[in-house]
Amino acid sequence: MTREEERALIDHVLDGETEQFEKLVKAHEKGVYNLALRMLGNEQDALDASQEAFFRAYRSLDRFRGDSKFSVWLYRVTGNVCLDMLRKAGRRRESSLTDEDGEDMPLPDERSDPQRELEKKELRRAVQRNLTKLEPGFRQALVLRDVNGLTYDEIARVTGLEAGTVKSRIFRARRKLAALLTRDGNFFEPSPSDTTARKGGGRDA
Repeated sequence: MTREEERALIDHVLDGETEQFEKLVKAHEKGVYNLALRMLGNEQDALDASQEAFFRAYRSLDRFRGDSKFSVWLYRVTGNVCLDMLRKAGRRRESSLTDEDGEDMPLPDERSDPQRELEKKELRRAVQRNLTKLEPGFRQALVLRDVNGLTYDEIARVTGLEAGTVKSRIFRARRKLAALLTRDGNFFEPSPSDTTARKGGGRDA
């Protein structure tokens, strides 16, 4: 859906054709749910947050000026809902994802090695489990970039941060997540011999 088509739908809703809002929901429900799921780490909470986000968006639709894409504005609303829920919970929740989760991930190639697909599935679980250990603000920026595919400038509009701060936050979030995955046994640190070889100028593909 183009920005012009979205603007037309929004105008129809504001003119009283409230049923047109359902088209906006269908266009963005997956992105909103994926953001909420990665932020909250729990399916039911993600569903609740998604419903609340669309409800808030509907109530404040007249405030959308169109300076950015509708999805960017909607992700900001969603992020605020998730942060509110995390603050109310007072703690980060552990993931309760099942095998069917992560539908935004590419489907596995059935011709590939089953063992490799199992490893990928375990890695996805580990990523979600460790995402919940990041600070909410860092988690939000990382998910918006790596899951929802927003640019740094768009994330800056969502979060209200400077673009440079967004880049720094995402870099630190990735580094922290990699460290957590390494500790979790999903990544492996280079062996001392590999490190020595690199420092000594050994060939490294």
